[in-house]
Amino acid sequence: MTEFDLPHYTQQLAHQARDASRKLVSANGNQKNDWLCRMIELIRERTPELLEANEKDLKQAPEYGLTEASIDRLKLTDARLQGIVTALQEITALPNPIGEIIGSNMRPNGLLVTQVRVPLGVVFFIYESRPNVTIDAAALCVKSGNAVILRGGKEAFHSNMALYGLLQQGLKDVGLPEQSVQLVETTDREAVGHFLKLGNLIDVTIPRGGKGLIERVAKDATMPVIKHFDGVCHVYLDQAADSELAVSITVNSKCQRPGVCNAAESLLVHADIAKTIFPQVAAALLEQGVELRCCPRSMELINDGQLATDDDYATEYGAMIMSVKIVDSMDAAIQHIHQYGSGHTESIVTTNLAAAEKFTTEVDSAAVIVNASTRFNDGGEFGLGAEIGISTDKFHARGPCGLNELTSYKYVAHGAGQIKQ
Repeated sequence: MTEFDLPHYTQQLAHQARDASRKLVSANGNQKNDWLCRMIELIRERTPELLEANEKDLKQAPEYGLTEASIDRLKLTDARLQGIVTALQEITALPNPIGEIIGSNMRPNGLLVTQVRVPLGVVFFIYESRPNVTIDAAALCVKSGNAVILRGGKEAFHSNMALYGLLQQGLKDVGLPEQSVQLVETTDREAVGHFLKLGNLIDVTIPRGGKGLIERVAKDATMPVIKHFDGVCHVYLDQAADSELAVSITVNSKCQRPGVCNAAESLLVHADIAKTIFPQVAAALLEQGVELRCCPRSMELINDGQLATDDDYATEYGAMIMSVKIVDSMDAAIQHIHQYGSGHTESIVTTNLAAAEKFTTEVDSAAVIVNASTRFNDGGEFGLGAEIGISTDKFHARGPCGLNELTSYKYVAHGAGQIKQ
């Protein structure tokens, strides 16, 4: 890497992003969709180059002490590149949010007041490991009229640089400002601190990574932050749970891809089904290689497991480990979720409609799911095309952040000479 004058470099990128954002405001939906379609072509054309760059990152992964889950998030394959293409196709098919009239009313004095959707402006996006997020974030930001500064992790540097080259070429090919998407080309961690001071140029920061990163960004940022905190997600097996659904939903929630934020980390079981359904679920998890960290009551019902500590119930493992607790009531389950959860995703398995309604009403998380896997809390699965993150905040954006969550609004009033009396 060349030497960077970080204060100058970060300000330069932010100023360029601000200028690009002002030009993007007037870009029409067709032009932005042309760029997304061009990106699909480029990814298909350059697949061998992208995989070659990713292989460099994978070879260096041991130097960074990455976990198995982190290496899995880092890896690009033909199938994952096709997943990126599919996400781009879905984003292309979504309506252009900018200029949408959210609401309007005609005042008694004849003034027409409209509430119009507008971009946030400049987004500073910090993320780790997953190079596919580079494309998702760029696509969502540009289609929603925002310029974005991407700061990926050093472990994905070669992959991100290769993808960034395609993003720049695509913008140039369709006539959009090339600075609409910029990648921070230094791995110096101090660069983040300099960007976080630029609240006069950057409208929002979105950190997507470990808890330490997000806490540091929330503490140091001089602009609003959309936070994506821990994914301590729960599956609750209600006393009216169907046994087959209990097994399939729990196993899928934990094992389908254990390193992601919407994978279940904790299993709560109503005492009434502890001796009947829980052993079936536990056996299926153990067969998949899941290590169970159990409360004393659940330990007595299975042949393999270890005693859970209090910390286990608040831990996002990101691995094939799951905490287990038997509870005497739904109220106890909800209390446990509120005490140990992170407000991300919770699922209930039940055949009782009233129980489902109580759970969805009283559980305070970004997504609450009935009789389906926690893995469905995802922008693509929820019809957003993709996501720039899953917010555990409550203000402005909550849950998967897609196009609409990257916008704000302004009021536009049309008059015919009215003056204030």
